[in-house]
Amino acid sequence: MMTPKEMAELAIKTLDSKKASDIKLLETSDVTVLADYFIICTANSTTQIKTLSDELQKVLEENGERPLHIEGYRAGGWVLVDYGCVVVHLFLKEMREFYSLERLWSDAKELDISALVTEN
Repeated sequence: MMTPKEMAELAIKTLDSKKASDIKLLETSDVTVLADYFIICTANSTTQIKTLSDELQKVLEENGERPLHIEGYRAGGWVLVDYGCVVVHLFLKEMREFYSLERLWSDAKELDISALVTEN
């Protein structure tokens, strides 16, 4: 069983390996009971969103973690993958700007992930 931090770090490395951009890690445990961490990232296409979602689920499942809930997979412009303690938000750029989760959760602490990604 992975800790929430280990899950978040593995998710970020997985998303980065599939070329997700502008990945953010928010520590939300002090501001909501929904999750310990929110991960937000941008994809260039609906195809990439599906690839990111599929790869994320595959890698985390290989490490014993299955999502509790997946939303938006068929919608195209965004996908939410909920692991309970870690919630991953995959967006097309315009959808990310529209939902503006960073602003909505501005009380959450953004963590430095530079050691986990190849580029920021």
